[in-house]
Parts: sequence; structure tokens; C-alpha cells
Amino acid sequence: MKTAFRLLAAIGAILLLTGCGGKKTPAYRQVNPEEAAAMMESETDYILLDVRTQQEYEQGHIPGAICVPNEAIGSGEISELPDKEQLILVYCRSGNRSKQAAEKLANAGYTNVVEFGGILSWTRETVSGSGQS
Repeated sequence: MKTAFRLLAAIGAILLLTGCGGKKTPAYRQVNPEEAAAMMESETDYILLDVRTQQEYEQGHIPGAICVPNEAIGSGEISELPDKEQLILVYCRSGNRSKQAAEKLANAGYTNVVEFGGILSWTRETVSGSGQS
């Protein structure tokens, strides 16, 4: 009986230490749109990443943003994002896809990913058109 108890205790300790069943914390930071705007004003070497569809991007995006749809992230190397240590500020329409994309980028080895929600909460300038600035 003592052996079975010890075995169960050891298994429980292993599961506890490995985090089995626990929610994994994302390897990216989340900020609000105002904090992201402040980062854009203070930083010089960053990529502003819009993860909506090209059509959504053309209807209106934050100046300087590039479009790499969320669905395209995670299926190999991303030529638009060659430096995995560069600051990448990620947004979408409402914040759902940007969280998904930020997590996929972090899992792909990007180390400086900041997710700031959706353009619906963006109170600053937007532009339309297909030209990626």
C-alpha cells in the first residue's frame, strides 16, 4: 500500500512540476492601443503588423503597417519578418486574430512580440489603400 501511495505521489509531483493541464502563458506581451502608440513614438526599429486579410487592410490600416494575414502565420518562414528579435507590434480588427498571431509568432521563435488588440480601438490616424508602407 505504501508503494502505491508513493508512486501516486511521485506521479502527482511530476504532473504538477510539468504543468500538465495548466494554461500556458503566452510568450508575448499585451498592451493597450495607447501604450502601443507610445512605443511607436519612442522606438525606431519595429514592424507594425496587421494580421487581417488584404481586403480588410486595404479598407483602412495604421500608417506604416504591413499586412501578413493571421492564416499565413505558422506555415513556414515569414519573409516580411526576417529578424526574430525585432520588435513586432501586432493588431487586427478586434483583438482575437492578433492574439492568435502573436502566440504563433512567439511559438515560431520571435522574441519581441507585442499584441495591442484591434483597429476598432485605435483612436489615431488610419489610411486606406493597398500600398504597404
